[in-house]
Amino acid sequence: MDWLNHWVEQQYLHSARAMLRSISPVDIIKIRPGFGQSVRAHKGSVVASPILGNYDPEPDYFFHWYRDSAIVIDALRILHGDARLGIDALAHFADFVSFSLSLSGLDGHGLAHSAAWRDAVAPDFRRFLRSNEELSSVQGDKAAGETRVNPDGTLDISSWPRPQRDGPAMTAITLMRWLQSAGPPGELKLAIDTLLLAHLEYTRRYWRESGFDIWEEEKGLHYYTLRAAATALGLGAAWYEKRADNAAAAVCRADSLEILRRLDGYWREGPRFYCSRVLDDNAVSAKELDISVILAALHAGGDGESHSVFDPKMHATLAKLEMLFDADYAINRNRPATRAPAMGRYPGDVYYSGGAYYFSTLAAAEFCFRAAARSPDAKELIKRGDAFLETVRAYTPPSGDLSEQFDQHSGAQRSAQQLAWSYAAFISCVDARRRAFP
Repeated sequence: MDWLNHWVEQQYLHSARAMLRSISPVDIIKIRPGFGQSVRAHKGSVVASPILGNYDPEPDYFFHWYRDSAIVIDALRILHGDARLGIDALAHFADFVSFSLSLSGLDGHGLAHSAAWRDAVAPDFRRFLRSNEELSSVQGDKAAGETRVNPDGTLDISSWPRPQRDGPAMTAITLMRWLQSAGPPGELKLAIDTLLLAHLEYTRRYWRESGFDIWEEEKGLHYYTLRAAATALGLGAAWYEKRADNAAAAVCRADSLEILRRLDGYWREGPRFYCSRVLDDNAVSAKELDISVILAALHAGGDGESHSVFDPKMHATLAKLEMLFDADYAINRNRPATRAPAMGRYPGDVYYSGGAYYFSTLAAAEFCFRAAARSPDAKELIKRGDAFLETVRAYTPPSGDLSEQFDQHSGAQRSAQQLAWSYAAFISCVDARRRAFP
């Protein structure tokens, strides 16, 4: 335990420093010769990874994802709360708010009617471009449904799964958590309120419409997206009431409750897990059992009994996922009794190594630590959470650097290097662990 405690604190500090490199990386220029682009990040942007990849062998993650950025900025709030950063964290948050506000003005109409930028794209890359019709549709609040944008605040011109509707809801949740914990000064609060209003209105308008899942692979109505919407609108109702907008508050509260009722229908009694998605064509997905459900409970789950870490059905879902990856991954065989299974995303994953993810394994640990708060088996849950952390420790190099994946056969790091989400997941996991101990 002492060795684990020591490593946890050291890795926490490293994760904080490493995550900050993805926030406002203004000294980095990303050249995409095939697309004819030179992208310099703006202040307030959050790149998924500051390491420049080009799919040879690491992917190009030098983009500002709406959801990922919200997760990272929420972890920044934790660092601010434990006085690791103080005023610097508030400055980063203010820059994020300003950058996010600038994205509301994105308009694809001009791009769609300009040939100059297409002429700069290499011929063999033009098949990866968005159509003029799709670009023209990015106007008004539709910009908030973009999956990702360039960190210089311009539209992503590449063909990519869109829309993705969890970003506005997750950003709204993060903003409201900052408002509750930081007490920002008046000018910043005004900017926050403006951004928050836009994201709550987007969530209210579009939560019934389908979009792509958090892995950007299948279109439908997804558990994660709906859970984020329910929480954003539930918290938003109280925010509207403080602004004396009781009509908007009532709509938000009613929608939040309706979404939670819908999510009750995502429970699958036979296999005993929450289904991660209902596809547009009602086809049965091979990805129904998905760690995204657990991530939803962590990122957007409330203090209520249902659809949170206190929900017995959520515990059953985690148990199913644990059994799945324990059987599927070679690195989980013959593991020491002190280690829990390395966790991935869903059965049959083939992205890069199709293996374990740091944020998935850390999510399992954080789930246990949070659930311990109300459980008579708190000691066992904390012990189980520590077992997942021991697995993360086993596959973390001495440098402390965390990529996106570690290989299901060798344990070697795979996919994007220095993933900001991996570091954010470690920070939130440790925060939950600290709160679990007396």
